[in-house]
Amino acid sequence: MSLLADLTAADGLPERPDLPWYVAPLPRAVENLGLRLAALVVAINLVGTAFGFWYYGFHPLPLSDPLITWQLAGTPPSMWAFVPDSPVATLFIALALGLWTLGRSNEYVNVLAFFGCWKLGLWTPLVLLAFADGFTAANPLPMYLFLLFSHLAMTVEGFLLYRISEFPVRAVAVAVAWYGLNDVVDYFLPVAGTPHHTLLPGQQLIGPGEGFTHLSPTHEIAAAGAVVLTLTATFLALATRVKLLEATDRRS
Repeated sequence: MSLLADLTAADGLPERPDLPWYVAPLPRAVENLGLRLAALVVAINLVGTAFGFWYYGFHPLPLSDPLITWQLAGTPPSMWAFVPDSPVATLFIALALGLWTLGRSNEYVNVLAFFGCWKLGLWTPLVLLAFADGFTAANPLPMYLFLLFSHLAMTVEGFLLYRISEFPVRAVAVAVAWYGLNDVVDYFLPVAGTPHHTLLPGQQLIGPGEGFTHLSPTHEIAAAGAVVLTLTATFLALATRVKLLEATDRRS
């Protein structure tokens, strides 16, 4: 048997239940490959997490930079947890697959990872395409394309998780609470400073730790995308739960 056939075989992997396409859109072989290479996927996501925190302004390197700079430096420290959305999402998927490979799968981490992969995997390409002129003016084309396609890959990763998770309602509730709170402080009620979403073209620093300007309609477009993606993540997570239960009933 070829190496590719070995990597895409189902032997030793969690069963693939028969679910509707909208909750399990990936081909069986792609799912199997992703689970078979889970350790590599974890490592890639951890590298992405480290890069993401650097992108938002945590700069242990280069030593010539302040440790905290860019968007984090312009955000009140009490709200830093709500700024690096994408690196937190890649950390969730790394933890979800890593814990599964260790035989210690955690449902809360799994569902948080699903929400993060869906929401940030699609929100970032949405704003990159909607405001392409501004992003390409501020970033070299290779960086722009890297951000676009790496985030789309996050969406693909999220659809591995139904193979290792039951998507329990309590875990969905925790994910809705976390990502719903993110929407509130990112766009509507920032608590401290100004809204905390990822910086978009045209925003300017008001002052260190004070926040940034927020232009209209850029802010409203980004907010609408985030809210819609949180709602659709909730629907998909609950639909996955229902369809997994139905598949179990059919087998019993």
